[in-house]
Order: sequence, then structure tokens, then C-alpha cells
Amino acid sequence: MTYHAKRTTGAAGAPLFLTFHGTGGSESQFHDFAEQLMPGAHVISPRGDVSEHGAARYFKRTGEGVYDMDDLALRTRAMADFIAAEVSGTNAPRTIGLGYSNGANILASVAMLEPGLVDDLILMHPLIPFNPAPQPGLNGRRVLITAGENDPICPSDLTHALAGYLTAQGADVQVHWHTGGHGIAQSEIAAVQEFLTA
Repeated sequence: MTYHAKRTTGAAGAPLFLTFHGTGGSESQFHDFAEQLMPGAHVISPRGDVSEHGAARYFKRTGEGVYDMDDLALRTRAMADFIAAEVSGTNAPRTIGLGYSNGANILASVAMLEPGLVDDLILMHPLIPFNPAPQPGLNGRRVLITAGENDPICPSDLTHALAGYLTAQGADVQVHWHTGGHGIAQSEIAAVQEFLTA
């Protein structure tokens, strides 16, 4: 499977930076942001191929916070294959993934399936409303989770649960909270910049 994607070709030997939009977003949502965060990188931003009443998503759901788990499994496999092909095609020594909301969820799901594909994960407002299977391959992976304390879509207890799961697998997890809701706060942008330069 292939995805419609926005692409910026980076320098030889540069990292690969993948971005994943939120529900109703597009391949342009975080593409320029990634270019600014890491000038010279290969930037690839696939568009979700599921339409929810016209809004692009990466997998189906049956309600707010209720995932179609069969569809999630199918599309996680497809996205993992897509990422593997992009890693191979760019021959990048390091791969970074940044996803927001639905984009963070598909990125997290890929990492749980194929943890070797993406080295550094930036999960902005993720929602994983299920108990993932253990994945020892996440050991040593760097993960930044950003979240709003008053996010009505991603309850804080589920954010804590995801961070706890990743930590238990041996991942190097940082969590950045702001006092707002589901929107992206300026402090999150600073946290992402700091995570990438650390």
C-alpha cells in the first residue's frame, strides 16, 4: 500500500522526519514545521487514507475514543510497510516520527508492532484506549509525549497509562503537560525542539 504524501528530499546522510496529521488534517499540517525543526532532513508526510465524514484519518473508529481494532491492525501493518520502504529509500541513519492526535495514535501503534522502524517518537495528544501487548523492542527508544491536562478527547489517565507502558518496555520517556485542552500549546513546541536537540 502507498499513501499520498508530501515530500522534501534532504541531504545525503540526513535523518528522515515523518509527520502524521490529526483527524481532518492533511499532509501539510506538520510538514513545514518538521522542515523548520530539522533543516536538511528528508521530510515525508503521508495523508490518512480513511475518510470520516470527509475528514482524513489513519484508521477507522466507531465512536469518540472507540477504535475499530481490526482496521487499526490492518492499517498499522500498512503504515509500517510504508515507513520501512521510506527508510530504505532514503537510507537515513536516524528516523524521527511526529504525530498529533490520530497521527500520534497510528505512530504509537506502528512502534508497538515494529519498534525498530522509528528511533525517536514525538506523540502529541495520543489516545491509546486499550492495553498494548508487551514489546521489548521498544527498549532504548526515545519518546516525547505532550498532552493537555484538560484535554476532553485524551483523558490524562490514559496519557499516564501510555507513558507507564512505554517506560515498562524500557523506552526513554519524557512527558510534557500544559494546562490547556486538545490544542497545541506554545510550550509543546518548545518541548519538541528541546527533545530533538538533546
